[in-house]
Amino acid sequence: MIERTPLLNIVTHLILLSGLVLMLFPMYLVFVAASLSLKDVSAIPPHILPGDQLWVNMAAAWEKAKFGEKFVNTFIVAFGVVVGKITLACITAFGIVFFDHRLRMPIFWAVFITLMLPLEVRIVPTYAVAANALQPFQVLLDVTGLSWLINTLSGIEVALEWNLLNSYTGLIMPLVATATGTFLYRQFFLTIPDELVEAAKMDGAGPVRFLREILIPLSVTNIAALATIMFVYSWNQYLWPLLVITDQSYGMVAVELGRLVPKISSTGGEVAKWNIAMAGTLIVMIPPILVVIFMQRWFVRGLINTDK
Repeated sequence: MIERTPLLNIVTHLILLSGLVLMLFPMYLVFVAASLSLKDVSAIPPHILPGDQLWVNMAAAWEKAKFGEKFVNTFIVAFGVVVGKITLACITAFGIVFFDHRLRMPIFWAVFITLMLPLEVRIVPTYAVAANALQPFQVLLDVTGLSWLINTLSGIEVALEWNLLNSYTGLIMPLVATATGTFLYRQFFLTIPDELVEAAKMDGAGPVRFLREILIPLSVTNIAALATIMFVYSWNQYLWPLLVITDQSYGMVAVELGRLVPKISSTGGEVAKWNIAMAGTLIVMIPPILVVIFMQRWFVRGLINTDK
């Protein structure tokens, strides 16, 4: 038992308050810069108090970055990534926990090891696959000689190609696989009592029905926690959309936010409007912050509640 004393409570709250200040102070500076004019935001010493240009700068950032279209694209990609990750993680963990076969633990550890391979590490092969998703099948046909055989017998040259660049599919599919979600679901499924599994079998429930009618309703908090994490993750994607998207009609907010700050040439060039860029940053931050605020209760319960 932790002893509760007034002094310990004061020290604990001081530590929490210090952490809160360290976390919120950069966001406060962003808010201040977004509320100043271009002259004031470039002044030395810098202003610490907010100005009166916040809504003007936000409107300018929205119009300059065309955030209306970019927000729609980002919501589509974020929704697709969230649904894909939850579905794939649930099915994978279900197969690992409830199907007794020799390869289930090697498969789990193979999935778990991918946590050490972020997208930035595998960006080149992932891009190659996105440029032609059917290239592995084409290589397989060429190596086995099937493409030559088909060409010899029918005169048809087999050339499989599926370009995922500049598409929602190319933005979503490479981000769907998740070792974090699989691990989270596996840990929850391990808490399901064997008696519940046996009772479902006695009632004639097959694997799909057991998953649909028992496991998924029990794992609502896990779904909410994973959805919150993955929404913020997919909303903030920058490198992958920057590589696969050249058509601005598929642009994402994080990429467009970077373009609000023009590059300053050595001969002068356009002045960086940091007040507009910071206003754009505030706009882009709003959806994930709202999601975290409204999903906070479910998020915490999904991560720490083991008494299902």
